[in-house]
Amino acid sequence: MNVELLYHTPNPERAIACAAHLCYASVGAADLLETMEEEKIHRVLSVILKRKHYSTLEHVCYTFAIEGISRACSHELVRHRIASYSQQSQRYVKFKDAVPTVKPESIANNPVFSERYDHLLQQVSDLYKEMIEADIPCEDARFVLTNATETKIVVTMNIRSLFNFFSLRCDKCAQWEIRQLANTMFDLVEPTAPFIFSHAKRSYED
Repeated sequence: MNVELLYHTPNPERAIACAAHLCYASVGAADLLETMEEEKIHRVLSVILKRKHYSTLEHVCYTFAIEGISRACSHELVRHRIASYSQQSQRYVKFKDAVPTVKPESIANNPVFSERYDHLLQQVSDLYKEMIEADIPCEDARFVLTNATETKIVVTMNIRSLFNFFSLRCDKCAQWEIRQLANTMFDLVEPTAPFIFSHAKRSYED
């Protein structure tokens, strides 16, 4: 699994504090963005987070490039509806070599089932390649692929959605692969807005 933070709204905490303070200010947002002092920003954010006025968190977005997760994991990921997704298509993208797959640790640690797992997925890969070479349309050949097949996806979420995502997917009850993904994403965003994300972190550590 590889996760990169491609982009995020600049100065997240300042942007959110300015948006929130605008509701009670006589000057415009552009003026607030330039003139708000750090102490004021911290004070406004404290009020927002304490009162859970999370609509202002939606002004800041993060875009991630995710590779090497299974289709099983991406199916769980895209259930988080307040987000934008662009996923590698199995209809248009052909696997030229062996079909890349993810192997769960529980299977990898079991010699008998690990071997059978590898054998089965090799058969799937071979059949897929044979069908492609026989001019079976890619959109039909993909029907043999399993949930273990690796995928690539670009994801954009605002902070409010990330709060929800982290609270559910960083939890110890979450499935291991999406939990690993969520924890990696959290580690990437936390340094960009440490005060805000300290509240998201507590939501799954309690």
